[in-house]
Amino acid sequence: MRQICSVIAVMMIFVVSGGSAVAEGPGDPTAVKKEDDGKWLDKDGNPTYKISADGTVDWFTYSGYRRYHSDCHVCHGPDGMGSTYAPALRDSVKSMSYGDFLGVVASGRKNISAAQENVMPAFGDNPNVACYMDDLYVYLRARSTDALGRQRPAKKEEKTEAYTQAEDACMGKK
Repeated sequence: MRQICSVIAVMMIFVVSGGSAVAEGPGDPTAVKKEDDGKWLDKDGNPTYKISADGTVDWFTYSGYRRYHSDCHVCHGPDGMGSTYAPALRDSVKSMSYGDFLGVVASGRKNISAAQENVMPAFGDNPNVACYMDDLYVYLRARSTDALGRQRPAKKEEKTEAYTQAEDACMGKK
């Protein structure tokens, strides 16, 4: 539920600002605070990854890997590396703020030039994506800094009860 509210808030800010996005990168990805649901935040309050010295990733990074490879890799290539018709998201996240990321995933984007037309469909009404936007952002952020390689994370933290409850609420489960 909280993720959907975040998406709506970002979309409202996007519309109020006239639809313009500022190319401001996400900043330092160092995790400084852990929330009850297991999500790590950076000093600016943006979701980020936490990878232990032994390679154990936080649940959001692991979930983001799974979600990316179920919904995003078809267009954006394996591991965020891009394709002939969609950009490398591991590179896009380097210059895109968290709010801009949420706005593009929720509302889509159309880039038209004389040579080509690229369309990112809106996923704001698709719970298989919308309920996991933070997970996707965290995974791509880890990929963008090379903190996480191209392989499936071998070790992961357990999913918290708070995460499960938020996931069930977002997916409409009782």
